[in-house]
Amino acid sequence: MSPEELAQRAVAVVPGDALITATRERWAVLRFAHSRRTQLTSVDDLTLEIAALRRGHVGGASTNGARTEDLELCMARAARAAEVAADASGRGSFAGFPERAAPRPHQGHDPATAALDTARGDQALEAAFESAAAAGVEAGGIWTAGEVQRAIASPDGSLVSDSVTDAYMKVVAIGPGERSGYASAAAVSAAAIDGGALTQRAAQKATGDTDTLVLEPGEYTAVLEPHAVSELLCVLANAAFNGLVHGEGQGALSGRLGERVVSPAISLSDSPRFPGTLPRAFDAEGVAKAPLPLIQDGVAHRVVHDTRSAALAGAGTTGHALVAGGTVDGPRPTNLVLLGGGETDEASLCAGVERGIYVTRLWYTNILRPQESAFTAVTRDGTFLIEDGRVTSPVADMRITDTALGILARTRALGARPTLCADGEYYGRRFASGTVCPPLLAEGVRFTGTAGA
Repeated sequence: MSPEELAQRAVAVVPGDALITATRERWAVLRFAHSRRTQLTSVDDLTLEIAALRRGHVGGASTNGARTEDLELCMARAARAAEVAADASGRGSFAGFPERAAPRPHQGHDPATAALDTARGDQALEAAFESAAAAGVEAGGIWTAGEVQRAIASPDGSLVSDSVTDAYMKVVAIGPGERSGYASAAAVSAAAIDGGALTQRAAQKATGDTDTLVLEPGEYTAVLEPHAVSELLCVLANAAFNGLVHGEGQGALSGRLGERVVSPAISLSDSPRFPGTLPRAFDAEGVAKAPLPLIQDGVAHRVVHDTRSAALAGAGTTGHALVAGGTVDGPRPTNLVLLGGGETDEASLCAGVERGIYVTRLWYTNILRPQESAFTAVTRDGTFLIEDGRVTSPVADMRITDTALGILARTRALGARPTLCADGEYYGRRFASGTVCPPLLAEGVRFTGTAGA
């Protein structure tokens, strides 16, 4: 049974104001360690979710059943959850689900990837293992590909549907002395991912004869690879562009729309059909997605909304609901695109740096103070010293404690080619999203110590 068929079947048994979402997700994951495949996992799941509106509150329930009694029970549970919320707190503020218009088509589905042929994954792993052996390192990581089909319907008979595919591969190379290097790639098509090339890039950071240095805390000029830049943008997605946080006056852009908040070199948007991203036709409430400028030439323009946050702000939804009816955490952009600049690549960005730090990626990122976009994170799998325009010695991983807006305000140059950065390690519903961004050079990045300090 297709998601469209299941959603339409549910419409016949769902009374009242509700939103019905049927999702079929199919995916496969290959894991590997020490240059050997260790695990194959696959999923084929069809789920129906009902969001019921009662007295201004939305209650949700889900089922894997497709019988009439399964659908009726799911609806009863969703309605009961909304009624319990209303009994506890009085009439809520959610006015109703938005109208749905026909979404625009996109290029986010690849039939070959949808076939989920794990032989393609095995080929990517074999290429990775060959590159690792040639470089004298061991490779670990994952390869995954999936297809998600979704249909959203209402009792009034309106229905929208979408199908997307995604593929992702991460390689961590472990070299002599336990030095590590990282590379990853994501795309709509599994054919676009080259396991051998990824491993070569990761291995270059895990090998070499130079000893690892321990640097003193301080402010350094830093060159950030796209994966590190992506973490900065994810901080802003939650702390600055979240319409619920913004409307409550707790966001990093609260009271600052229309002001210059970062370097004029920064132009950032949420663009669901930008070439190289992972497109989606509509959000979790069935609202068609469209490009939305967030920061233009350094000036803050917009934040994103779902129906709930838009009502509280006296605005309209921008098509950024993550859950029908909204969540307590609010909406966020899922197709951020940071336009590139005039420098060719990371080497070009490093060329003008007398002394600085090269960062491959960040992890353990935590937002400290949303109103300031303050965060802390640790560098990982490829941190190096930049001396006289060249990347030289490896550096022990360091902690950054800074503000995302501050780093972008001190950005002096960006690479020319944006790259899709994503995380394909899913724990729960598969929702492939990513950030398209280039590498950048920023001055005065605050490194507050080594990772273990």
